[in-house]
Amino acid sequence: MSTFVIMKALQHHGQRDTAQILLLRGAKYLPDKNGVTPLDLCVQGGYGETCEVLIQYHPRLFQTIIQMTQNEDLRENMLRQVLEHLSQQSESQYLKILTSLAEVATTNGHKLLSISSNYDAQMKSLLRIVRIFCHVFRIGPSSPSNGIDMGYNGNKTPRSQVFKPLELLWHSLDEWLVLIATELMKNKKDSTDITSILLKQKGQDQDGTSIPPFEPPGPGSYENLSTGTGESKPDALGGKQEASADCQDVISMTANRLSAVIQAFYMCCSCQMPPGMTSPRFIEFVCKHDEVLKCFVNRNPKIIFDHFHFLLECPELMSRFMHIIKAQPFKDRCEWFYEHLHSGQPDSDMVHRPVNENDILLVHRDSIFRSSCEVVSKANCAKLKQGIAVRFHGEEGMGQGVVREWFDILSNEIVNPDYALFTQSADGTTFQPNSNSYVNPDHLNYFRFAGQILGLALNHRQLVNIYFTRSFYKHILGIPVNYQDVASIDPEYAKNLQWILDNDISDLGLELTFSVETDVFGAMEEVPLKPGGGSILVTQNNKAEYVQLVTELRMTRAIQPQINAFLQGFHMFIPPSLIQLFDEYELELLLSGMPEIDVSDWLKNTEYTSGYEREDPVIQWFWEVVEDITPEERVLLLQFVTGSSRVPHGGFANIMGGSGLQNFTIAAVPYTPNLLPTSSTCINMLKLPEYPSKEILKDRLLVALHCGSYGYTMA
Repeated sequence: MSTFVIMKALQHHGQRDTAQILLLRGAKYLPDKNGVTPLDLCVQGGYGETCEVLIQYHPRLFQTIIQMTQNEDLRENMLRQVLEHLSQQSESQYLKILTSLAEVATTNGHKLLSISSNYDAQMKSLLRIVRIFCHVFRIGPSSPSNGIDMGYNGNKTPRSQVFKPLELLWHSLDEWLVLIATELMKNKKDSTDITSILLKQKGQDQDGTSIPPFEPPGPGSYENLSTGTGESKPDALGGKQEASADCQDVISMTANRLSAVIQAFYMCCSCQMPPGMTSPRFIEFVCKHDEVLKCFVNRNPKIIFDHFHFLLECPELMSRFMHIIKAQPFKDRCEWFYEHLHSGQPDSDMVHRPVNENDILLVHRDSIFRSSCEVVSKANCAKLKQGIAVRFHGEEGMGQGVVREWFDILSNEIVNPDYALFTQSADGTTFQPNSNSYVNPDHLNYFRFAGQILGLALNHRQLVNIYFTRSFYKHILGIPVNYQDVASIDPEYAKNLQWILDNDISDLGLELTFSVETDVFGAMEEVPLKPGGGSILVTQNNKAEYVQLVTELRMTRAIQPQINAFLQGFHMFIPPSLIQLFDEYELELLLSGMPEIDVSDWLKNTEYTSGYEREDPVIQWFWEVVEDITPEERVLLLQFVTGSSRVPHGGFANIMGGSGLQNFTIAAVPYTPNLLPTSSTCINMLKLPEYPSKEILKDRLLVALHCGSYGYTMA
């Protein structure tokens, strides 16, 4: 019987019963004239049941399916669907599939570690196979729901044994990293040994000889491996022509490859752990190879974005790399943020269906805040992440224009005094949660809604016309506040705290204790800053602790329920680990956009002090640099000096300081080599050293701006 009939049956939704009848009647398993087999059609369509029938009659097709995981032309979700069905048939079948996938992954991983292989193709193949492996492992028949680590915490169960083939790959990975760590400790001139090994490996491949995966040599074996390099030609790594090996050091040639294997290792460790938990084995691995991994990242920061996904999911590891992450360009981190934020969305090649009428947010203009709060709280969170459709009651209009208008109106309503959620800060342009918001019985529900709106806006790249105090952005990011943040709500109190820190209070008789009088539900009460605080005197030795505790009381404890409610809504759409990629200044730009700055208005409303005048060369250079730098850097400069990216309505003439209107001011500071500019944000003052040239001024200024808040001081 011709295979044509089988092919036609499979083209009609992989008809399992028809295929089984045809095979019973002796239909032959042959490819068509284009070389497409019945199994190809089944896998392309995700027809797991029909694949099961084909394997029953032709057992050799099992390995064919396993090998198909390396074919990048086949859709990964279809392969998953087929293997998921096959793995559900029995425990033995499940274990056989996983063991086979582990073996294929190990082979691909060793090929990836071979410098002569094509990096891009091997990297994609390895990670694809490992993703499928982890998916099948999680959904196996009667898969454990208790989340016990089944392989890497010492449990010798049948299921843990499916990871055994991968141990060869992890062992090679470990040896590579140990070898590189050893090389890093040597003088640069001594690093030629390892490069020679790699050159030899590449030279063998160019002669057409098949080479085994590179095994890092043991002590004393370099002499036998580092001879006879021959001529080296550029090799395709990462899809691009790289320089010849003799111009590359070992890290440049191996970092991307090893990082991809590290990603595969993390995925295999993670699939055995409960959600939200990090494998102890992987944490131990990162700690062991900490210096090498940081070296990889420093040399090529894009590795973070490409392979070190574990940083986003492991708070205990994130802190080790945070200084490197924060040093990456803002735009790169924005791209990484949105890439991972939307990574769980449906496949991009899926057809977008028309908006379901039930998914439209129907709101009333005359009660937009309350009606929006009600419909958003009832809406499906996953669907809101994918897209928003808004319609005003009694109106026909829909689309992005309506969504944009909805966000604009809600931006204003969130800070509407009628709801008592936020109060204006001392500068009159930013807002802070209202510690007395309890006067509104629904205040916590509304704070949660405010968090949802800002999270949704950020998720969908919609800007909001609202600016918060620096301390509130810190709360969103989980960054501790400090005494300088008090200036936004009480500039005089902030100056008092600064005075305490700057002066010796030993003999002043202040008689301060670790308790303060504060508003508690409308009545003034004495509140201890720590247990027994009312009887603990503030001294020269403990005054820093006192200032920090006072700050936390006024800026955090007084509004903790409001903060918690807001974050509950915000985190429904924005994971805490992702938002940590930014600091409080960048978060403001993400939420509210990049303002346009009129440099001529800025110059016209600037004052000079401590020896500077408008005609001085340093001042002339400064304004030339302001004209030369990018719009983003101008915003950073404005933030650096004033604490805000906003220019108030009416321009620079209306900039507020700690005690009212306060022009942007530039003060002279004696120059010493490498000295950076600093600022006093309470009085909008830039303390600019008397640099000897425009080039040095620009360099030092940009360093200060990109160092963020480290350059800030109080007046």
